Amino acid sequence: MQDNQEPPRFRPVPWSGLETLADVELWIEEHNQALQQHIRPNETGYGVCFTLAEGGEIYLQTTQDGHLVLDVTEEASWVAPLIMAAARVQEAPPGRLWVLPDDKLVQLMIGLSGLIASSILVVGHNFGLRRRMGAW
Repeated sequence: MQDNQEPPRFRPVPWSGLETLADVELWIEEHNQALQQHIRPNETGYGVCFTLAEGGEIYLQTTQDGHLVLDVTEEASWVAPLIMAAARVQEAPPGRLWVLPDDKLVQLMIGLSGLIASSILVVGHNFGLRRRMGAW
């Protein structure tokens, strides 16, 4: 937990659109470097939160086993058709959590890019992986 007397570790960053494969690859590299520099070894639930210009947030985490976990807030549920198209899935999951193969990251980022207002690194977010893995 962060001490309330300390300034926030992470601040929202205005989004610059990603239009090409090279743009996305550069963003991925920069994002990975930021995580390595700023996430402490004992921290869990880390990833990035995208605030959408039209409302809602999408939390994104990549897993060691080659998946993307998206936690799409209720206010951002309107973006489900775009996620389905980018990931080439036939239907949305029953809840907020989407689990996709990590090879869908580039298409997803290009598809979402024009909708994102800002991004911020997050730690301690419950991506629901214990529920997904049946550990509850």
